[in-house]
Amino acid sequence: MKTALLHVISGLLYTAGEEVVRLQELEGNTLTIHTGLTGVQSDAHILWFHHPENLDIKIVNSRIIRGEIITDYDSERFRDRLQLNRTSGSLTIRNISREDSGLYILQIITRRSSEWMFSLNVYGKLSVHGHSASAPASGSRCSVLCSAESQREMTLSWFKGREILNQTSDSDHTDKLTLRLEVSDEDQDVYSCVTANPASNRTSKLNTTEIYWGLLLPNDCWNSLQLPL
Repeated sequence: MKTALLHVISGLLYTAGEEVVRLQELEGNTLTIHTGLTGVQSDAHILWFHHPENLDIKIVNSRIIRGEIITDYDSERFRDRLQLNRTSGSLTIRNISREDSGLYILQIITRRSSEWMFSLNVYGKLSVHGHSASAPASGSRCSVLCSAESQREMTLSWFKGREILNQTSDSDHTDKLTLRLEVSDEDQDVYSCVTANPASNRTSKLNTTEIYWGLLLPNDCWNSLQLPL
């Protein structure tokens, strides 16, 4: 439930909503921060603020001056990537980047001032890379490594069907995550290496029969196996 605090500032009734809408998006995409409003008063003064890392930056200032709509955007930080919808107050951000994460505050001022808050997390696009290492000469097993560039809140997992076998995360803040899987030449299962963050996931499938097919020795792995994406 949304609660509100009422203040009187310069004769205006000010409503400060405490509810924060949480959003997440992948970098490079276009995001519209929807307000849920359908008919903002035509002469309203509309302001958008961005609060990255405790900074307070006014990024949109739209008002009526002598009957003309004047809308100013922060072109230095967002480089002409912003678009305001004055009917709803919604804000569109094109080609979004991880630096655009943070708190966004919308203020609509008529006879009173109302405020909405949105917390945005932007995540990088995921990648999956894989290669195999040679198996011991005495056995018929192959050690397959799956790796990916480490990102915030990312996990790297091996699955057998829907069963998760092992998993690692970026808790150590390393540049690259790797995860090993041991398979044998008698293994007929299909495995999946999955990278995931709160905004998306990416899967690379490994068919174990493809590792050993056509090999001269059943206990050797391909020296370089690229997992299909």
